[in-house]
Amino acid sequence: MSVVKINAIEVAPERGPELEERFAKRASEVEKMPGFEGFELLRPVSGETRYFVYTRWESEEHFQAWVKSEAFTRGHAQAAKDRGEKPVAHGSAVLAFEVVERVGAGS
Repeated sequence: MSVVKINAIEVAPERGPELEERFAKRASEVEKMPGFEGFELLRPVSGETRYFVYTRWESEEHFQAWVKSEAFTRGHAQAAKDRGEKPVAHGSAVLAFEVVERVGAGS
């Protein structure tokens, strides 16, 4: 059963394009990890102010291996660098789900 992790990131509206650019230039480390199934960056629209970073994994163990990996550290190097400057995000929360049912092309 797949698991989904969503990082809900608070970003000031005027900083959204900067966040999107950073993700477009990201290190792409996550795609190389065993058990990785997908990634999406979701831009907020009406009624929501947070960006959602959506990842899907084969298992919780695969996700935990990613979080504990050197690749995770490399993939988040830019965020760590920003801590000394004015960060793009000003809060985040990780939401976790198990996929109960999936419908779509290729599923």
